[in-house]
Amino acid sequence: TQLAVDAVAVLSYQADLQALTFTQSRGFQTSALQTAELRLGEGYAGEVGLQREHVFVPDLNLAMGKFKKSPPFSEEDFVSYYGVPLITKGKLVGVMEIYHRSPLDPDDEWVNYLKILAGQAAIAIDNISLFNELQRSNVDLTLAYDATIEGWAHALELKDMETEGHSRRVVKMTMDLAKSMGISGEKLAHIRRGALLHDIGKMGVPDSILQKPGKLSEGEWEIMRRHPVYAYEWLSRIQYLVPALEIPYSHHERWDGTGYPRGIKGEQIPLEARIFAIIDVWDALNSDRPYRKAWPKEKALAHIKEQSGKHFDPEVVVNFLDMLENSPTRQEL
Repeated sequence: TQLAVDAVAVLSYQADLQALTFTQSRGFQTSALQTAELRLGEGYAGEVGLQREHVFVPDLNLAMGKFKKSPPFSEEDFVSYYGVPLITKGKLVGVMEIYHRSPLDPDDEWVNYLKILAGQAAIAIDNISLFNELQRSNVDLTLAYDATIEGWAHALELKDMETEGHSRRVVKMTMDLAKSMGISGEKLAHIRRGALLHDIGKMGVPDSILQKPGKLSEGEWEIMRRHPVYAYEWLSRIQYLVPALEIPYSHHERWDGTGYPRGIKGEQIPLEARIFAIIDVWDALNSDRPYRKAWPKEKALAHIKEQSGKHFDPEVVVNFLDMLENSPTRQEL
């Protein structure tokens, strides 16, 4: 390099700890600095960070007391040291340390070049810190959003006792089926949110209908069938949840076009909704309802098969049956 030195180390400044920690190094023959953690003012690097000024030590043999006693470091046989603070936007982000195994005689050109390198390193460290902070913020925000979604789903279960535990069960099975069909990554996260919120539109249905113990009249069914539309109207205004809308809006559509609210058919129905439709019906048939007892598993399974090509996408039915057949907890399904 233009610096023509034997070794370079970069320490990052942790403001919360008031300490410098090892980040990267080149040219070392041992792991002498890889566990380094220095308080401000401790050692040469700590002095550089505290004073925010360059420190040049022509002969380390006369000043080894500044370094923590470390047998690996003594094996490096360094003679000269030069430390420079890494500062950007007026704040300390680290320290760059230069080590050489023979006397170092830095001239103005060498020092100016080092300043340029230090400035670039400071910007890089700051950008990495900003990126990490942004990632942490995004994770925190995502967790907050998802906790809110789960709260909404639980609120619906309290309102509609017919669905108690339903959301949690269908989320797991929907995720399993989606994974078995090759869906992964961010799309899987949207499917999870959509499954949790699949019946959120029922919050707009009157309790007298939602909690009615007997069968609904045709007029009441008309109101009940509005719940996917309510879900779309509410959730489409929340940008974060737009990718999760497919299930709440379309899970009552049917493969043959006789579903609601839009009456779309076949592959016009989003795949996420086609996957969820089977899980939703399966769980409903296997659960007690106010107006009927849960169906026996074999009867529910026969219904799913019979509705292939009518209510359900035949390809999704095949994958669903394979999932049941291969499930380690098949007896519980």
